[in-house]
Amino acid sequence: MVIKINGKEVVHPYIPNSVPEVQEKMLKKIGVNSIEELFDYIIPREVQFEGRLNLPNPLFSEYELKRHVQGTLSKNKTCEEYICFLGGSTWLHYVPAICDEIAGRAEFLTAYSGHPYENFGWKQAIFEYQSLMAELLDMDVVTLPTYSWGHALGTSLRMASRITGRKEVLVVDTISPERRKIIENYMEPHIKIKWIKSDPETGLIDINDLESKISPDVAAVYFENPSYLGFIEIQGNRISQIAHDKGTLVVVGVDPSSLGVLEPPSHYGADIVCGDLQPLGMHMNFGGGLAGFVATRDDPKFVKEIPYRIFGLVKTVVEGEYGFDDIAFERTSFMVREAPTESREFFGTTTNLWAIIAGVYLALMGPKGMWELGKGILQRLKYAMKRLSEIEGVKSPRFKAPHFKEFVVDFNDTNISVKDINTRLLEYGIFGGINLSKDFPELGNSALYCVTEVHTKEDIDKLHDALEEIIWRR
Repeated sequence: MVIKINGKEVVHPYIPNSVPEVQEKMLKKIGVNSIEELFDYIIPREVQFEGRLNLPNPLFSEYELKRHVQGTLSKNKTCEEYICFLGGSTWLHYVPAICDEIAGRAEFLTAYSGHPYENFGWKQAIFEYQSLMAELLDMDVVTLPTYSWGHALGTSLRMASRITGRKEVLVVDTISPERRKIIENYMEPHIKIKWIKSDPETGLIDINDLESKISPDVAAVYFENPSYLGFIEIQGNRISQIAHDKGTLVVVGVDPSSLGVLEPPSHYGADIVCGDLQPLGMHMNFGGGLAGFVATRDDPKFVKEIPYRIFGLVKTVVEGEYGFDDIAFERTSFMVREAPTESREFFGTTTNLWAIIAGVYLALMGPKGMWELGKGILQRLKYAMKRLSEIEGVKSPRFKAPHFKEFVVDFNDTNISVKDINTRLLEYGIFGGINLSKDFPELGNSALYCVTEVHTKEDIDKLHDALEEIIWRR
């Protein structure tokens, strides 16, 4: 591409093959006279842009370009500069240095699945991840990751439908707005979603509503523990009993960072477990760092409906040596690409890297480390809920139930909206909780706050003092 700067033609420094002589040779080789003629083959003339884009002149030195980008990025306010109490399925956890070190190793960072160079330890690393996650979840089979928790949930519910041959699912109405949209997209029109009501005081599943909606047509009942709104569903055994009595499967979504202190869903009847790996050594980064997981028991009728790769080990011709490769490969989209069915899905290479990082994190933490993580979060959470409840007009937590990591703060008895509170909190260097007024209108003027192991007593006290000043000393 040649551009004019102050009347002088200049070759654009960052667009490949911009030199006119090079372009001319390439166009001649493929049999067209100009780039515009080439575009005519693939872009209809009526939708082509006529004229010139109003773009700034290019930056010709690497230093100028770097300085420009850094200047743009410096406008962001990060969680290193501000105290962050945001959660909602992407949480601020401490990422050990070894996780970033391993993530940057070339044999993992560049190992695209399906190519020969994936064998430089990649498959063994994934096998180790699966083994560690299976131990944490107390399940037999864990797949390679999906794109996100929502993606894993959609997969799990469709698995349940295929296993049971049924076309309805019951889903608790307190799941995250994002996951709600994803599964609506995944299920309809083939599988009907019915929403289970929750108790307005505790947030827990309304057992009477569940019993009224369960039927021989329901493939699965889904709930989350901890829930999106932070409370712990303590009725797991009862919910599973109601479902299993009708031949319905139980799918549970779980935050893996809670499993050092909470029993895994398999202990209260879950047939399929899903969630996100993000708390296990992954940074929050503008929608990245998410990787959903699906786990189930070692039952052929379940395993054959898993659409993702699973790695196992096998003895080789060398005594004492093991190899690592796909299990039941015929299930996957790699086997029958020309005729994929709904039981075969595609997923992303990046999520495989996150699986390795989760494996590194779990290996580093061990059972005692995960227990210490959960205990530390619970202690901080209890202190935060107590401190915010001391502010006049503030109800903390909103629900009468045990909580983990997140809790709803009710500001309905104050004279200021959550939106205005969050705007004011920025003046104190604080990111406030998620405004729930749009997605959970029944909660009114409420916000979802998150506390993890990174928050100190001073951070929580600062939040308390800032909220008190904003609400009552304006």
